[in-house]
Amino acid sequence: MKTLLLKKHDVGRLISMAEVIGAVEEAYKAFSSDQVEQPDYIGIHLPSLRGEIDFKLGYDKVAEIISMKAHSGGFTNNPVEHGVPNSMGTILLFDARSCALICIMDGSLITGLRTGAAGAVSVKALARKSARTISSIGTGNQARMQIRAINEIMTIEEIHAWDSTYETSSKYKADIEREFGIPVTVASSKKEAVERADILITTTRGKGSLVEAEWVKPGTHIVAIGTDQRGKQELDPELFRNAKIIVDSLSQCTEKGETWHPLDRNIIAKDDIHGEIGEVLLGRKPGRESDDEITIFDSTGMAIQDNTTANKIYQNALANNVGTFFQFFEE
Repeated sequence: MKTLLLKKHDVGRLISMAEVIGAVEEAYKAFSSDQVEQPDYIGIHLPSLRGEIDFKLGYDKVAEIISMKAHSGGFTNNPVEHGVPNSMGTILLFDARSCALICIMDGSLITGLRTGAAGAVSVKALARKSARTISSIGTGNQARMQIRAINEIMTIEEIHAWDSTYETSSKYKADIEREFGIPVTVASSKKEAVERADILITTTRGKGSLVEAEWVKPGTHIVAIGTDQRGKQELDPELFRNAKIIVDSLSQCTEKGETWHPLDRNIIAKDDIHGEIGEVLLGRKPGRESDDEITIFDSTGMAIQDNTTANKIYQNALANNVGTFFQFFEE
């Protein structure tokens, strides 16, 4: 059996955002149907404030595919000192029937794609059907990816954006308006952006000031992306008191997601969490039940999302004869 090598430029042309959204929906349904084995991911913080690297492992029992992703971030000196990006990802795919390595692919794009798709899946399941206005707290790469994904499943009429620096917000405005033709208003304050939102996206990596509960209007759907480990936080825990809380993984979100904070302060109990997004997609739990509900989707990111997305890319590569095969294991 030969192993397929897919480089970054291969990965980018082998999958559409619509296909990623489908793969992420498939991942959530499989996870909530006990068709997934997914150990806790391992994170290593490197010394001298260099950055961190995470390892995520997942097994899709239906597809018989095992994936392992290594993803690093925060290495700001990499381009100058080492001639490599400050964030990198690599994904290995194994055929679970033999555990043979069938594919090595660049994983840098996949993390961004599947995280963007996660927001879109939650919007489709939980946002008001009349929602047209998005507010983005944070204007980096993932904020752009959220718009690319959500634009696939709804009509966005306007975007309000806020970031800690005006320069990054202004660049986001120029980029989004050029790519999509959607008008973007750079908000003068975080409060101003939040108050305008039908859908609120937070992608700040959980290191800044919080979105206050009193700013959020009834009917808002919140896509909380930036908190994936202890020490990160984007939302006022009081927001959770009267919201419908949906998580990607109950075990992850209660231990290291945004949901951990209101749990830790006894604002909510675990029984107050409505359920996993996979349960909503499967029809086991209701989604939005009124136009006044505030819904929160706590997305910590899961290995099975990488698994189903990478497998779709692998299958597309085989079908289109893309990539390079090499003999990794001798018989």
